Amino acid sequence: MRAGAGVPAAEDGDEEEDAQVPWDSEESDRSSGEGGPVPGPDPDGSRARGVPEPEAVRDHGEPEPASPRSRGVQEEEEEEEEEGSCCSDEGEDSGDVYFYYTVGERWIDYLERTEEGGLIRHVRPKMKRKSENGLDGRALSPGKKLCKGSELSRTLGPCTPSPTTTFGDLRNGRPGQARRRRMPSVAPPPGLQDWLRTFQRWSGPEKLLALDELIDRCEPSQIKYMMQVIEPQFQRDFISLLPKELALYVLSFLEPRDLLRAAQTCRYWRVLAEDNLLWREKCREEGIEEPLNLRKRRLLSPGFMYSPWKFAFMRQHRIDMNWRSGELKAPKVLKGHDDHVITCLQFCGNRIVSGSDDNTLKVWSAVTGECVQTLVGHTGGVWSSQMRDNIVISGSTDRTLKVWNADTGECVHTLYGHTSTVRCMHLHGNRVVSGSRDATLRLWDIETGQCLHVLMGHVAAVRCVQYDGHKVVSGAYDYTVKVWDPESESCTHTLQGHTNRVYSLQFDGTHIVSGSLDTSIRVWDVESGNCLHTLMGHQSLTSGMELRDNILVSGNADSTVKIWDIKTGQCLQTLQGPSKHQSAVTCLQFSSKFVVTSSDDGTVKLWDLKTGEFVRNLVALESGGSGGVVWRIRASSTKLVCAVGSRNGTEETKLLVLDFDVDLK
Repeated sequence: MRAGAGVPAAEDGDEEEDAQVPWDSEESDRSSGEGGPVPGPDPDGSRARGVPEPEAVRDHGEPEPASPRSRGVQEEEEEEEEEGSCCSDEGEDSGDVYFYYTVGERWIDYLERTEEGGLIRHVRPKMKRKSENGLDGRALSPGKKLCKGSELSRTLGPCTPSPTTTFGDLRNGRPGQARRRRMPSVAPPPGLQDWLRTFQRWSGPEKLLALDELIDRCEPSQIKYMMQVIEPQFQRDFISLLPKELALYVLSFLEPRDLLRAAQTCRYWRVLAEDNLLWREKCREEGIEEPLNLRKRRLLSPGFMYSPWKFAFMRQHRIDMNWRSGELKAPKVLKGHDDHVITCLQFCGNRIVSGSDDNTLKVWSAVTGECVQTLVGHTGGVWSSQMRDNIVISGSTDRTLKVWNADTGECVHTLYGHTSTVRCMHLHGNRVVSGSRDATLRLWDIETGQCLHVLMGHVAAVRCVQYDGHKVVSGAYDYTVKVWDPESESCTHTLQGHTNRVYSLQFDGTHIVSGSLDTSIRVWDVESGNCLHTLMGHQSLTSGMELRDNILVSGNADSTVKIWDIKTGQCLQTLQGPSKHQSAVTCLQFSSKFVVTSSDDGTVKLWDLKTGEFVRNLVALESGGSGGVVWRIRASSTKLVCAVGSRNGTEETKLLVLDFDVDLK
């Protein structure tokens, strides 16, 4: 098997004369051995145009020697080829096989295709002299082969190397980039051009071998220089090349911090990174539901404008950092209720409502710290309350509920019906459900003051209640949890399993979570009434819980706080360690990042929700440990309200308001 003959192409300068001299394989071997010039590959890595294909290699790897007879036959066959018809897929019908490659195919790819990746010793057969007119510039369609009798075949021969792009072409051809850098302070060494021409004559594999040897002889600083030259040529700004919609889709997978870094890359990336819809999605992932409406949207620079959603995200991030590590400014102190206990606390917007066993409720401004209204009318201590907008509902030991207008301080309705203390209530829309020590629950319309339904079935005091507008769930001192249909006043499920009083409840419409004095927490399915999980780990009364999605946070009289996944029943974190509370946990609240807890030890602590790590103390009363207590806490995204005092007079009863907001500058 032999390769088809080609026609050598003319080279510039000194190589032209050599390229036009016919040679046979023996003369080629002798000339190369004597150090004479040997036509080789182009600088692009392919073989020199017109250089013939190597002969096939024997099975043992040695080239088949060319005899004088074979050279004569070769010339005759070449004469016949010019008069023949188009080649068949198998090559010449005389039995010889011809390999062709198309314009655009790399020489090394051709070698790998014809010899299945093996290296070929290049033995050049005798060739005819090149025509004076040079090569025809027409390109072939990919995959097509030359016809023997065609004019293009006579010019190119059966196999013509294709020019490929050199790295120098890449460097000099990139738009907006200066031409190749030179070393201005270094004169070209003698023989540099001869060395480069010798390199150009080598085959692709020979060039790779030479480069490998050259790299081994380079110093680290020289390798670093090569990297600085090469790496930029392969860097592509794919974001700028994509349509805007696709570019924004790619950027949507970045974390907000990475988006801010990307905005510093270039002007176009900055435009993309300010996209309002992109930041809206980031805000929703963080639970931010509304953009920040600025009276005057700030121009970053000509052509750039702040995204309201991005501004809302950045503001919330700064607020979170204030919670975590910002300077704790002196809190506003709201003094009231004398030395009585603050039994219930509500906080919404800029309005705070505190209820006390002094028979009153007070309405405070969270901004100024002033007491704007004192709600007087109960004849017994206030032990439960709810608030929506400017409506406040309170329950008292005087067995009544009262509906108040917080703006005017007026008592709108007094709701009679219970025969003992109103210990708990839950407001949904215009209806409120109240639970009493008389073992009953009542559903009221707060606009009309009418009692709509009475739910009877518990045999002991009702301690906690939840209402979602459809179902009522109650926990009582009779160790049970009941699910009610208020419209029919029927109990649909009685959830039994606790072995002591039920003190706390959470209900999300699907799951019921109950905490008991028996130290356990139980998760129930509201439709079937089945107990899904029993959460064990606390050592005492679970006094408070909060549920969001599948995450439950529970506070216990054993001074610990636990974070649970109610779907799996797994305890994710226990908030303890050297900085844990030293007494019973009285209240808690959590967000997507933090857990805030209060205790009888006089402290309010901040914890990381995901890691369970202690962050810092937000409040630490000087009287803590000697009687000072934080009874209740309520928090928004920017403020924390704490109801503090003592039972022995060591701490004055008051509200502390801590502000973590940031200036909108």
